[in-house]
Amino acid sequence: MKKIGYWIEAMRLRTLPVSLAGVAAGVAYALMDNSFKAAPAILCAVFAVLAQIASNFGNEYFDFKAGLDRVGREGPRRGVTEGDITPGAMKAATFITLGLACCVGLSLIVWGGWWLLAAGAVIALGALGYSAGPYPFSHHALGEIAVIVFFGLIPINLTFYLQSATFSITVLIGSIAFGLMIANVLLVNNYRDLEDDAAVGKRTLAVVMGRGVSSSLYLTNGWVGAMLTAPDWLAMGIWWTAVPAAYLLLHTMLWCYLINRRGARLNPLLGMTAVLTLCYALLLMTAAALSGGC
Repeated sequence: MKKIGYWIEAMRLRTLPVSLAGVAAGVAYALMDNSFKAAPAILCAVFAVLAQIASNFGNEYFDFKAGLDRVGREGPRRGVTEGDITPGAMKAATFITLGLACCVGLSLIVWGGWWLLAAGAVIALGALGYSAGPYPFSHHALGEIAVIVFFGLIPINLTFYLQSATFSITVLIGSIAFGLMIANVLLVNNYRDLEDDAAVGKRTLAVVMGRGVSSSLYLTNGWVGAMLTAPDWLAMGIWWTAVPAAYLLLHTMLWCYLINRRGARLNPLLGMTAVLTLCYALLLMTAAALSGGC
């Protein structure tokens, strides 16, 4: 049972809601478009979660191989670094999980066509490229940009496309908005690990910009995301604008939590930021359904 616990920890359960948030937002826009289809939506959710778990496994394995993790770090326990999981097992788990994600992705060709093979290849390479390859995103202050692309732009637009067979400027703007909100989860992670990462030469955005700018960016991302989605709420009825207002209040409270804590005390903020974003997406989906979608 203890061994299973190490693997569950390696999945980074606190952050998995962001995968579902992107798909939920894509479903919300499909509901607004009256083009919701349950089967591709569910498969998109499964694919997104598997791809994120594969990326989390890969991050742990490749950071260990590069010597970027230290025993007793402030963040969640790293099973490979601490000796709980062998490097070979983590490497195998990374590619097996990514392979399962690809199998699920192949089934989506039924709704999206063969060009999805190229999209799937980009996503698979992105999942590995976060921590591996000649220029890992997470080592060169590009992690947050990668999150906006792979957790916002790609999943939301593709989830919408697989249901509606079209793309939309409204959805594109929404995907940027949710991408910014989701990027805040990584910002918290890198803000917490700033000293550890700097010590081993890992140049995250937080290392490059410092704590002050990083915390300001966290606050800004949430506010910009809420403002970009405000027209979507307003289109469904002015009373729905209470949701982004509530989001902004809670988001600002989380920012206060961020700037007043350091180290391991920031670990709960990862989950709180992820869950708040997922709730925002689920409420958008609910509002779309109640406003006449589907």
